[in-house]
Amino acid sequence: MKLPDYQSINYIFVILSEEQTHQITSYQGFVFLYCNDNGMVLTSIHRRFSVGMLVMNQAVSHKNIQAEVIQGDIMLTEKEIESCYLGQFIPLQYHHNMLMDSNRMKNFKAAIDYAVFPGAKVLELGGGTGVLSWFAAAKAEKVWCVEYNPELVAESRRLLALNKNGHKVEVVHADAFEYLPPEPVDVVLCEMIHVAMLKEKQIEVIESFKRRYLERFGGPLPVFIPEAVIMATQPLQQEYDFEGFNAPIMQIQELAVDLPGTIELARPAVYSLLDFNQPMELGITWEGIFMIERSGTVNAMRFITKNVLAVVTEKSTTIDWLNRYLALPLNEPVKVMAGDALHVQFQYRAGASIQSLQASIRTELRRSSIIETEDQQRFAYA
Repeated sequence: MKLPDYQSINYIFVILSEEQTHQITSYQGFVFLYCNDNGMVLTSIHRRFSVGMLVMNQAVSHKNIQAEVIQGDIMLTEKEIESCYLGQFIPLQYHHNMLMDSNRMKNFKAAIDYAVFPGAKVLELGGGTGVLSWFAAAKAEKVWCVEYNPELVAESRRLLALNKNGHKVEVVHADAFEYLPPEPVDVVLCEMIHVAMLKEKQIEVIESFKRRYLERFGGPLPVFIPEAVIMATQPLQQEYDFEGFNAPIMQIQELAVDLPGTIELARPAVYSLLDFNQPMELGITWEGIFMIERSGTVNAMRFITKNVLAVVTEKSTTIDWLNRYLALPLNEPVKVMAGDALHVQFQYRAGASIQSLQASIRTELRRSSIIETEDQQRFAYA
């Protein structure tokens, strides 16, 4: 049976009877199902439950276990829910693919080599395969690599054991929201970054760490890698024809100068700058005006995320890592002419779903002829 279609959440809960529960675990509880946007169950975990605050919905079948679906927050905080699907349930092969991303690997290696000095103490939050911790171990005296996913804990320990200096990395099975190193550190690595700071919880993890670190050790704070994130957006005319099949879909685009089917109708505009050394807010709100440079149809907005991994002050330059572009289709395409002004606004919460950003995008067109008339009127009155 297809799972309920909840627009605002990617999780549901399943109450199990005592007999059914024994098929999964030794105690009575509930199963947390992580679903994709189509309601397909990807994986699950189990937790104890209290019978309070239940909203009964409908029956589903999960792995041949009949159960009642409920919707709510039973003894499970939002942080716990999101930490599950952002860490524990990211497939291992996804982390393996990141090892093959030369753009990511080379720039992180360069930034870590610049920031980590001989004898330094380093902490990585969300270590994955442990590769960034291994980069740090080339110079560091000690590296703590914190990972919540048991599968990745085992994998990182396996891989580090195969590599020189891997013994200097201690893989810690812990929650990045809660862990603190046993002593002050010089550098903190944390790469929980998705385009536009969506889906993953980089900001929340860093803010939690800074607060707890200062309470225990006092200042100063360690150096963070990345140090900052710059985000921009850009109107596009995007082709959505797939062998005759029209499908306006979200696209992850490669970092190429010329992408077939993509026409840039205006220059990008920066909408947010996050400095990890400063207090950061989760809410991101922006509105701005694009001066259209080419006539066409704005049917998508591109989102660009540039991660400033390290600031090389002596050379007045930075070591950067650019995420692949994210192109989101607009619900209502807008025909534009060169010289038009396109007003765009959106708002979302860092770490929220891609859909939440897409649903918030609003556009308003001001024709070039109207702008010229208003300019002439202002000139006449002047």
